[in-house]
Amino acid sequence: MLIVEIQREIQKLKKERNVCVLAHSYQSRDIIEVADFVGDSYQLSVEAARAKQKNVIMCGVRFMAETVKIISPEKFVYLANPTAGCPMAEQMDRDLILQLKEKNPDYTVVCYINTTAELKTVCDVCVTSSTAVNIVNKIKNNNILFIPDYNLGKYIAERCLNKNIKLFHGGCPTHAKITTNDVEKARSAHPGALLLVHPECIPDVVKSADFVGSTSAIMEYAQFCSENEYIIGTENSISEHLQFICSDKRFYPLSKDMICSNMKATTLIDLFDCINNDGGEEIKLDEITIIEARKCIDEMLRLGKI
Repeated sequence: MLIVEIQREIQKLKKERNVCVLAHSYQSRDIIEVADFVGDSYQLSVEAARAKQKNVIMCGVRFMAETVKIISPEKFVYLANPTAGCPMAEQMDRDLILQLKEKNPDYTVVCYINTTAELKTVCDVCVTSSTAVNIVNKIKNNNILFIPDYNLGKYIAERCLNKNIKLFHGGCPTHAKITTNDVEKARSAHPGALLLVHPECIPDVVKSADFVGSTSAIMEYAQFCSENEYIIGTENSISEHLQFICSDKRFYPLSKDMICSNMKATTLIDLFDCINNDGGEEIKLDEITIIEARKCIDEMLRLGKI
């Protein structure tokens, strides 16, 4: 079958089987084109809750599908490729965080959305890369224990100077491996381009950027800024998607190595098999995990409204 034929069949099966397809922005173009919603992890979970369909397929990684299930426990949630995990989300476990909380009883534990459901059950507040600074600033306690991404935590700490923020050496291997040498090479190759990077990059790379923001913020900035050339410092699929969206502009990956193998694990055939009941994995979380994990997400929403 041709790609377009598989896409047509997926569109047909979505209607027949009452399925909503979610695709993270790092997914390949052929999946993006058949998704009902495309965006960052938390944004997708919100869209899933609003969707009328009772079945939801996540084309992304496991923690994203878990977040959808936490927010919409009444829905049937599936991960298109069961092997698609997130190294950052899996770097710490519940027991470790409980030990850290015992050693730091006067600290508020703030977790990045890029964490497992199990880890969220022992955290106080959840944040996204776009809401982190605002949320942390609104927490009454000045003592903050931030997990798991050190680089994002450093970015937050530099913008929340009234907070005492403890960090640990976890993070996204795709973003963390980018160096200032990569920045120098990219700027030399494209001297007129603006550099847009994700705060999961190391601090020296972040400091060298013209704009720092979440994946969605980077895409929005590039679409509406009047400049014509951009170096994109996040997963390389974003450069490709932006080129489709803004054909009159030019987008260059900060490094050819900014590829997330877990995000690339999901294929159009995986989605087809999942929607056809021949693949994928249903995400099942017990009621206690859902209730406890939801607390830190609800606290994020509460603080965001203050």
